[in-house]
Amino acid sequence: MITVKRVKTKKDEREFLNFPIRLYKGCPFFVPPMYADEKAIFSPDYYYYDTCEAAYFLAEDDGKTVGRISAIIQHASNEKQNEKRARFTRFDAIDSQEVADALFKAAETWAAEKGMDTVCGPLGFSDLEREGLLIEGFDQLATFEEQYNYDYYQRLIENCGYEKEVDWLESKLYAPKEKDESISKAADFLMKRYKLHVGTAKNVKEFIDKYVDGIFELIDKSYSKLYGTVPISDKVKKATVDNFLMVVKLKYISVILDENENIVCFGICVPSISKALVGTSGKLTPVTLVKLLRCINKPDVLDFMLIGVEPEWMNRGVAAIFFSWACDLLKEVDHAETNLNLEDNYAIRNTWKRFDGVNHKRRRSFVKKIGD
Repeated sequence: MITVKRVKTKKDEREFLNFPIRLYKGCPFFVPPMYADEKAIFSPDYYYYDTCEAAYFLAEDDGKTVGRISAIIQHASNEKQNEKRARFTRFDAIDSQEVADALFKAAETWAAEKGMDTVCGPLGFSDLEREGLLIEGFDQLATFEEQYNYDYYQRLIENCGYEKEVDWLESKLYAPKEKDESISKAADFLMKRYKLHVGTAKNVKEFIDKYVDGIFELIDKSYSKLYGTVPISDKVKKATVDNFLMVVKLKYISVILDENENIVCFGICVPSISKALVGTSGKLTPVTLVKLLRCINKPDVLDFMLIGVEPEWMNRGVAAIFFSWACDLLKEVDHAETNLNLEDNYAIRNTWKRFDGVNHKRRRSFVKKIGD
């Protein structure tokens, strides 16, 4: 018999964190999150709890864990959209509809008791977290920034009454086989015409000190209308910077500034660390740390983390500047991964068409009305 309990004890917390590690043991495509980062969600002063509340559940069969799920109420998002939504995330389960039914019932009951009328997901506390259910690309290595899941998850979720709300696409990008001098010339022309220049810094720390506030302001502005986004709090900004300090390298980050030193656009890439984490629990053991450093210092894959353009500059061709910069980066690695782009975000999808590449993954966020 399947029973569901709310996570309350330290033992429950460890079980919630360790269950997916066991479930995906031996899977060559699953990349775990950093264990310490995940463990932080159980701290009462976790940086998202200023605007969110969450509940965590475990499903058991005769005392053995067979699934987990988290439900989140993102109050900032609900206020922004004038909605009463809860989000589900961190859903993992064996291939059992009974288990999935029990887990989603627990999450939906909690959400209804909190006055919510809709559940959607997988979505985290913000779009800076892992989001979306993998529905295509099960034979592809996950990026560190996104979650891998088995193919039966979609069936389990849909059988619980959930329907598609949005899809995201992910792409592999390769440097164009033939060098197009017109792109670099166009980038140079635009830089001169609009009196733009590249932001400079001696090291990553100086780059952060000079530009991080402007980058986050531009993220809030340029991403504000995208699905699932919320304003980024100061605590989240600090945590985001801290989390990526180890993997960010100066050569993979760039800002373009106008003559008044305002950020027009930016691009942030990081060396892929997926291969270093496959088969681990996400804990920084000495062996894992050595593998991580190898991936960071000699990457063969880059993850395109964040790209932002000041909205008023969207139609001035600044994409050519980004494309020229990205092409130079791709010459040094095998390929890049784009992470998530909404399928109707044609501006960014058209940018990727300039590269040699392929859409190799698709993710979905589902939605269901509750409490009727």
